[in-house]
Amino acid sequence: QVQLNESGGGLVQAGGSLRLSCATSGLTFSNYAMGWFRQAPGKKREFVASITRSGGDTCYIESVKGRFTISRDNAKNTLYLQMNSLKPEDTAVYYCAVLRSSGIVSTVSATYWGQGTQVTISS
Repeated sequence: QVQLNESGGGLVQAGGSLRLSCATSGLTFSNYAMGWFRQAPGKKREFVASITRSGGDTCYIESVKGRFTISRDNAKNTLYLQMNSLKPEDTAVYYCAVLRSSGIVSTVSATYWGQGTQVTISS
């Protein structure tokens, strides 16, 4: 079956960096657009970034543009999210997802989810 396993979360100070990884199995990874979402306490899960099947095109929410970079390694079946200049408002559980399409999408566009990884930014 399809499995997505996120890793790389943790506690860092504001201004720091983290790199999230999402290792996948059970699917032909290169056939799917992929995305990252996040959910802060008491808030709805929101789109963060997406990437096309080839990795040639990416989309981000405005609040992370210039700070976050989504990428993928199709040979390793792995999705990444490099997060720099982190802010306390980036604190959330981050989820990777298989998407029906790339672009700025909602949660309904996701067909499979990982279990999430906690990212906590201290001020």
